[in-house]
Amino acid sequence: MSRRVSLPGASELFGGAAPKQTRPEKRTATDGSALVADRPGTNGRSRTTVVEDRKSSGRIRHDTKITVYVTEEELLGLEQTRLALRAEHGLTADRGRIVREAIDVLLADFVDHGPDSVLVQRLRAAESSGDE
Repeated sequence: MSRRVSLPGASELFGGAAPKQTRPEKRTATDGSALVADRPGTNGRSRTTVVEDRKSSGRIRHDTKITVYVTEEELLGLEQTRLALRAEHGLTADRGRIVREAIDVLLADFVDHGPDSVLVQRLRAAESSGDE
């Protein structure tokens, strides 16, 4: 018989697990029609992308996890950003939330601007300079 005391978990104490997030609604143009970007890809194929509301998931329970390795400078920049958000803007966000917001902004820019997006430009610049 174990002498350890069994305590309830945080989810039991604070009302159970967070509800599953549903797919975001499609973003619509001002006339109410769905926005569809149809651009030819770099390989000649046409790609059709339905633009959906991209909104960071914020502070909910996340069921999927990835591991990303960053340099010391990148981690320091992320931490300095977190502290600046709190000190200068009164916003409290953990590093994961900041990363999710950054991903959301970058992906939305890619969907909206395709080959002219910041992501494509930075990846091309890194490829041409030999960085990866």
